[in-house]
Amino acid sequence: MTQLIENAVKNRIIGHGRGWCFTPKHFLDLDNDISVRKALSHLQKQKFIRRIAQGLYDYPRTHEVLGVVAPNIEAVAQAIAEKNGTKIQASGAYAANLIGLSEQVPGRVVFLTDGPPKKLKIGKLEILFRQATVKNMFAAGSRETLVVQAFKYMSKKNIDETMLKTTKKFLKGTTRRTFEKNLKFAPQWIRTLLFALMENEL
Repeated sequence: MTQLIENAVKNRIIGHGRGWCFTPKHFLDLDNDISVRKALSHLQKQKFIRRIAQGLYDYPRTHEVLGVVAPNIEAVAQAIAEKNGTKIQASGAYAANLIGLSEQVPGRVVFLTDGPPKKLKIGKLEILFRQATVKNMFAAGSRETLVVQAFKYMSKKNIDETMLKTTKKFLKGTTRRTFEKNLKFAPQWIRTLLFALMENEL
């Protein structure tokens, strides 16, 4: 029975592909918590999966020169959000970096969440989950909300033409309905700027 569970867990991990992050909760439909944890522990000992933090694993990606690469930040955050049944939204310097407004890769990555605050250390990187208001989480996960968080971080006076061009490219393909809905609670200066920027695209 133990081998059956381990194989089922392993097949699910392979199905998601390399880079996937997960917790025991992602397998509880297969068996009870104890059996799942035993299977994960065994797969970790085989170096098939990697333990990132307590109760958090990934199916590590490999690079032909660099070898095993660091876990994907977004995947780590998503796994925690799925475990807790919460929404998350990248913010600050990390949001600006994801869009391409900043080349700075922060040592501390902040995600807004509608769940409990949490801090996680992975190597030298710190991931912070900061409790946010309902308004800030309204359209969490959308491209528009990512831009709002990035613009808040950059501040109005630092946003130049190059950044606006990058933003326009990033938002291309959105519909007017989606755009208006997702910017409903954005600060007025950001709404004005983005509506002017995307006027001919919607």
